[in-house]
Amino acid sequence: MNKLNIILIAAVVIVVGVWSSVFVVDEREKALVLQFGQIKAVKEEPGLAFKVPFIQDVVKYDDRILSLDTETIEVTPSDDRRLVVDAFARYRIADVVQFRQAVGVGGIRAAEDRLSSVLNAQIREVLGADQVTSDTILSEDRRLLMTRIRDQARTSASGLGLDVVDVRLKQTNLPTQNLEATFARMRAEREREAADEIARGNEAAQRVRALADRTVTETLSEADRDANIIRGEADARRNQVFAEAYGQDQEFFAFYRSLQAYETALTGGNSTMVMTPDSEFFNYFKSERLAAPASQ
Repeated sequence: MNKLNIILIAAVVIVVGVWSSVFVVDEREKALVLQFGQIKAVKEEPGLAFKVPFIQDVVKYDDRILSLDTETIEVTPSDDRRLVVDAFARYRIADVVQFRQAVGVGGIRAAEDRLSSVLNAQIREVLGADQVTSDTILSEDRRLLMTRIRDQARTSASGLGLDVVDVRLKQTNLPTQNLEATFARMRAEREREAADEIARGNEAAQRVRALADRTVTETLSEADRDANIIRGEADARRNQVFAEAYGQDQEFFAFYRSLQAYETALTGGNSTMVMTPDSEFFNYFKSERLAAPASQ
């Protein structure tokens, strides 16, 4: 081997060594420099970095916010109505050294398995608390529950070097076997509410009819009373007129009353009257009675 070949081999070794000692850290990554499995350096700033070639290795982890969907689980709130729940979480690697020590070579997959267990445990604990009912979970108050799940999961996940940014419940449904019973109960409740509304409507209608009947009765009573008063006043006025007329000319008044009696008694075409010849009923039909007023 001549001198030129030795130089070329040396140059190749130097180039390979330099190339193997340089690595790039992306702004979306964090890197650990490992030597025989032990952490020797942490590279969190983007740019070029160096390591000992052939002895040290570089492990990179995603520094962005990651997403994790949990498995569907059943929870039992305080009202004993089981619910099927699944959630998703947003998390990031907050401490890359602690993360490596916690999950080892398992990396993200191992971390997500453990984080999923943490989330499921916190979901069961929060949604199964004494004051939490299925109505609370299905209402707008679920936001407070999700915040509690996130905070408790963040505390538990900190030992893995993870920061749980957010937790959301994707679905909260009843188990399939309970849906029909729930729908039947909902229909029964709606039918009961409808019956209550109909009963209240009928009661209101009866009150309106009773008020109308009372108003009609009171109006008719007042009208009869006013009519009787007017009739009484008219009768009194009539009697007063008769009395005044009788006082002015008693003979004429007696004659007028006799004519009224004749008119009343002799109605119809076949009126028959039986009386004695000297009855006073026909006094004004006698010639001397008729002639008396003319002589005055």
